[in-house]
Amino acid sequence: MNKPIIIMNFTGVYDYEPFSRNRKFTWIDCTHLQGVECYCDKEGALALKKAIENYPAEGIHFIDSGNYHYLTKFWTDKIQQPFSLIVFDHHPDMQPPLFEEMISCGSWVEDIIKTNSYLKKVVIIGASEQLINSVAPQYQTRVEFYSEQSLQQESTWKRFSAEVINTPVYISVDKDVLNPQAAITNWDQGSFTLNELEHLLSIILKHEQTIGIDICGECPATLNIFEEEKEAQLDSTANKELLKLFLSFQSHTFQ
Repeated sequence: MNKPIIIMNFTGVYDYEPFSRNRKFTWIDCTHLQGVECYCDKEGALALKKAIENYPAEGIHFIDSGNYHYLTKFWTDKIQQPFSLIVFDHHPDMQPPLFEEMISCGSWVEDIIKTNSYLKKVVIIGASEQLINSVAPQYQTRVEFYSEQSLQQESTWKRFSAEVINTPVYISVDKDVLNPQAAITNWDQGSFTLNELEHLLSIILKHEQTIGIDICGECPATLNIFEEEKEAQLDSTANKELLKLFLSFQSHTFQ
């Protein structure tokens, strides 16, 4: 059964990405929402939860720039079975929040660990070792890290390939794990090529039942029109390739 492909449009950047011009995609207009950029306040959270209330966690969700990566929490809150969260991100997104009453793009993984009783395991792939070392010690037993640097070693690839996850998975991809030749984001980026990212994803998609997927890492508008078009084309190509990969595994995904 085909599951929805959803575009959550906050910045208008998808208007410039050719991959999104498909009538079968469902667009959710978020451009009018307040209190949702980087930090999401209570009113913003209520508005976003209402916007997605009629859509399932199953499916593929494009969620705009990394400033809105906390949306993964709202999507995974819909899952009503034990699951594991697999995150591709150059940042662990496990910083202590500056404001306890708000979820943020830098703290959402910690929020899910604290609040989601169905979550059994978190795997973070592609984060820098420096940022991993700053994660609070109490989360080390709940989170498994494959750092950007460690994945340069064949032994780590073999360990990753042999990883056993005993639950269905939800996959979240921030394109900031990619190098600037593969995508342009508004955060500092890693060194993965698109082929390397797809190889890692393919290992998961072959072996695990996938509940749902989200993708962020778009580059919001700048004042340079030429650069905007160039960035949008690059990000569109990455999104198109990732979508093609996910759909090629559709018979094993969204069961």
